[in-house]
Amino acid sequence: MPSAKVLETKQQYVNELADKLKNSACGVIVDYKGINVADDTRLRKSLREAGIDYFVVKNTLLKRAAEAAGIEGLDEHLEGTTAIALSKEDIIIAPKLLYKQVEASKGAYSIKVGFIEGKAITAEEVTEYAKLPDKDTLIAKFLFVLQSPIQKLAIAASEIAKKKEAEETVA
Repeated sequence: MPSAKVLETKQQYVNELADKLKNSACGVIVDYKGINVADDTRLRKSLREAGIDYFVVKNTLLKRAAEAAGIEGLDEHLEGTTAIALSKEDIIIAPKLLYKQVEASKGAYSIKVGFIEGKAITAEEVTEYAKLPDKDTLIAKFLFVLQSPIQKLAIAASEIAKKKEAEETVA
């Protein structure tokens, strides 16, 4: 039986982890056994630069924290080696960076499951999020779609003006 101090430390960790889960827009849980030290260092650096919290966690502690945070559907995936990436705001960047690692490792490093705003999503759904364009690209595409009709109207008006000038010069 663990000592009261050890239990208290673990309970404090579970509470802190539950708070992190509640305050995250997105989380991706991975099996990290297929990654070497150099790749792990590169991955951690890219995640840190993107503002993503990434760390190894014990499955039992993550199960308890997820339960405390009200996230259901993760338990069955919490076996073996487990690391978690948490993003406070962006729901695309963590899946995108971790999916790149999965591709680079040719499947040795794998995504187990994820969650978005407290709802569990499958590894396949995490992959779909990873394949979406980033926020800046989506905004640029949206602005292009909004600008396109106005641009076409301006071109049409310009052509009409040129045609009238040509008719006046001939007359």
